[in-house]
Amino acid sequence: MPVTIQRAKGSTFIGKGPSNHWVVLDTKEELGGSEASCEPMELILIALGGCTAMDVESLTRKMHTPADDFKIEITSERSPEHPKVYTKIHLRLSFWGEKLNENLIKKAIDLSQKKYCSVTAMLGKTAEITNEILINPYRN
Repeated sequence: MPVTIQRAKGSTFIGKGPSNHWVVLDTKEELGGSEASCEPMELILIALGGCTAMDVESLTRKMHTPADDFKIEITSERSPEHPKVYTKIHLRLSFWGEKLNENLIKKAIDLSQKKYCSVTAMLGKTAEITNEILINPYRN
């Protein structure tokens, strides 16, 4: 998969892959960035959430238990020494809907994490990945 990373200014870069869409990558001003976008390690967690969400959406639809809405909140811990890889990642998946089947939702998440999500497979090499499921939680 060819990817291009182009310097925009200082430590602010733009990247583009086969989808032909540009993504801005940035860092803190004291490191030469503009603080105009996500840092690379943030994008990794966003990729994990996106991969998981797309799997779960597709699988729950096929299992006839689609959610009216859902979101994934991710927390993480990184090693204190370089390279500061993720060591713990926790996904909190919240689902809203009237005809949700919690067992099928759990099955969809399990299939995503153990079979389909490539991002989970890669991050699982260095991080313990856990999850929790909330059905129709209070919205804040």
